[in-house]
Amino acid sequence: MEKYFYTVGEVAEIIGESASLVRFWANEFPRFIKPQRNAKGNRLFTKEDVETFKHIHLLVKVEGLTLEGAAKRLKGEKKDVINKAKVLETLKGIRQQLTEIRQDL
Repeated sequence: MEKYFYTVGEVAEIIGESASLVRFWANEFPRFIKPQRNAKGNRLFTKEDVETFKHIHLLVKVEGLTLEGAAKRLKGEKKDVINKAKVLETLKGIRQQLTEIRQDL
């Protein structure tokens, strides 16, 4: 069963960063990430928001762009960013499989 909403902690675990960084990016990229709030006021993110977090992570942490540069890339060249993110995720999956095979030998 697929989830509809993810908490800050779950998003942080998915992208491999801290919860405080997720909250910071949610505040810095309000044009791209629009969290909903539950009755307690906690942020809840959709699957699309999680994908956007992955794209921001790629641009800021992997490619070394500033937050302004990442926002410009998300605004203009989103298809390119999406493709790079998919390739990176695929490569991580392959690396994980190879590591498991090596451990089994």
